[in-house]
Amino acid sequence: MEKLQIISEIEKRVNRIKNDYTFWTIGITDTPKSRKDQHYNNGKDVSKWADWSIHSESDARAIEEHFLDKGMRGDAEGGSIKYIYIF
Repeated sequence: MEKLQIISEIEKRVNRIKNDYTFWTIGITDTPKSRKDQHYNNGKDVSKWADWSIHSESDARAIEEHFLDKGMRGDAEGGSIKYIYIF
């Protein structure tokens, strides 16, 4: 997916579910299912999980930075660039 399309989809999801950026976490991974399970096993609420495939590291980092600037929490684990996710 393209950067602007992913930003738009994240904005729609946030506005539809819980319009408070500080409620959300954003991160990057190469294995979204494993990462989701890891968060779940650490006691996090992943019921609002969504992820998007992305092919550009610079776009992924730009999307992440965009939402961190809006108040989302970042996932400190980092990860390879294949998917960007929120929950």
